[in-house]
Amino acid sequence: MALILLGVGATITSLGISLDQYGRWGARIFPLAGSLSLIVLGLIELRAGKARVTFERQHAGAIAALVLLSVLYVWSISAFGYLISTALAAPLAVWIFGVRNAVGLCAAAVLCPAVYHLVFFEMLGVFPPLGRWFDLLDVLEGY
Repeated sequence: MALILLGVGATITSLGISLDQYGRWGARIFPLAGSLSLIVLGLIELRAGKARVTFERQHAGAIAALVLLSVLYVWSISAFGYLISTALAAPLAVWIFGVRNAVGLCAAAVLCPAVYHLVFFEMLGVFPPLGRWFDLLDVLEGY
């Protein structure tokens, strides 16, 4: 039931995201898809009748680390822009999930910002959040 209620709230919030300058859904697509997915998953769990939540203490450290990382990530985007923040946060996130391979961590640092930038800012036309102190996009767009 919690997933369904969360999904309904997220859907309402997603519909409040402005259309792009051409009247298309643009930035609204991914949050809306995720919100509707929460509703569907909640309905599946409700129908199955097995919606018991168990908390395993062994994961408490990883949960706390992800919460801290998400707060620092949002703050760093406002200070240093999207590209640098994502290049730092992506390998940390996959490390928290257990990836210890140096090649995988480096790939996350390069591929995540590049792919997300392509999808959101180039294909969907979402305006990238710029950093107050420094932003790599200022340097890259100058060339």
